Amino acid sequence: MRYAHEVGKVRAAEEALMARLPDGALMQRAAAGLAAVCARVLPAVYGSRVVLLVGGGDNGGDALYAGARLARRGARVQAVQAGSKVHQGGLTALLAAGGRVLRDGEDTAIAHAAIAHAAIAQADLVVDGLTGIGGTGGLREPYARLAALASEAPGTVVACDVPSGVDASTGRVEGTAVHADVTVTFGTHKPGLLIDPGASHCGVVELVDIGLGPDLPDPDVVAARPADVQPPEPGSESDKYRRGVVGVLAGGDEFTGAAVLTTGGAVRGGAGMVRFASVAHPAELVRRRWPEAVTTVIEPGPHGPGVLERIGRVQAWVVGPGLGTGDAAESLLAAVLGTDLPVLVDADGLTVLARRRDLLRRAAPTVLTPHAGELSRLIAADRAAIEAGRLEHVRRAAAELSATVLLKGSTTLVAEPDRPVRVNPTGTPRLATAGTGDVLSGLIGALLAGGMPALDAAAAGAYLHGLAGRLAAAPEPGPEAPIGAHDVIDALPEAFRRSARAVAQRF
Repeated sequence: MRYAHEVGKVRAAEEALMARLPDGALMQRAAAGLAAVCARVLPAVYGSRVVLLVGGGDNGGDALYAGARLARRGARVQAVQAGSKVHQGGLTALLAAGGRVLRDGEDTAIAHAAIAHAAIAQADLVVDGLTGIGGTGGLREPYARLAALASEAPGTVVACDVPSGVDASTGRVEGTAVHADVTVTFGTHKPGLLIDPGASHCGVVELVDIGLGPDLPDPDVVAARPADVQPPEPGSESDKYRRGVVGVLAGGDEFTGAAVLTTGGAVRGGAGMVRFASVAHPAELVRRRWPEAVTTVIEPGPHGPGVLERIGRVQAWVVGPGLGTGDAAESLLAAVLGTDLPVLVDADGLTVLARRRDLLRRAAPTVLTPHAGELSRLIAADRAAIEAGRLEHVRRAAAELSATVLLKGSTTLVAEPDRPVRVNPTGTPRLATAGTGDVLSGLIGALLAGGMPALDAAAAGAYLHGLAGRLAAAPEPGPEAPIGAHDVIDALPEAFRRSARAVAQRF
């Protein structure tokens, strides 16, 4: 797993470590790691043109000390001082190594600003040390102007710890922020490096170990590596019932595709058996496309709890995709949530839950898979606010709804009350197409039926779904192609194979 800690925990760990180290040793560790990454991304250090964008905090000091190391190796290093303050030790080291300083603060003449602009435009490498992990809110001038110039620089941009303008703890971006090609972060990942919109500003993230490990508490956010995803594997004693039977209530006369796609996600998601139930037309379509699924036709209109007995015994339920939002859908949702089995609710089921949150008063695991619009109705929050503050809102939803909440989007997050939030690293914009969410629902339902805990099933499902999307879009190295939901279903077996190989190589 990749572990991420919010700023307060990082600061406390840094203070504990600095108390055991000589003065300045921690900054030198960070600077050495930063300089090493900068040297790797440059075609050659000697003769290269390096511009440091320097604020008055510790990240500015890191950048200055790293610049001094590059200058001693023959780089032509210039520092643009953004304000009136600067880390004096770092500045002294840079000047002693042959570096130069250009001030670009609010009291600087226009001529100096033009010189700084020209230097950034001509640089082979720009190092962003404007603000640190403690920066919150939008960048002020001249920081915002320098961040914009860095983002447009033709050279490689390396951010120090976190791109300036990105909230390290949440990933929020208010106004201008640096778009880096590489972000060198120290000691541990920060949530804002893994969660959009901040993650989209980071480029490749390089973690430099500065010795914080023993002083770091439990993480706030975790992201899986390939070997961390371990879906249930059938054993020698397995049969279709022991592997897990998932019940799917999806589709209707208006939205028949959701029935086929959700069932497909469950079939290719490793379920031992899929029991599908809906009205006649979607049931017939599922029977034709997935003959291995056991189908049950239920009559239109509201149903009592006894409807589930006709479908048969299952280990988990998936309910909602294409089901409609009227009385019939509500009665099916109430029946399923009245059981003591794990339940995944998606799509139309979430719309019903927005008016019937009382149905969530249950002891069994419940997984909700909303996008931002659906979550806005569930917790009465503004959609734009959810997109801007994904971490805050997924945590709030998990606490308010007493459920496992998977928030879909540019960064998929999975939250449970009082647990580290899971961040999915395999997402791709190619999955932003109709029906892929239905596939995800069926896949997670299969993992739940196979016995995985809700948080693990949701996180593993998101990982395998994202990997399948990537494989479908680019089965071989090269440009990605457009995909549809069925392509994701077809790529799921290879996603499972790759996950199993990664686990095997780990041991």
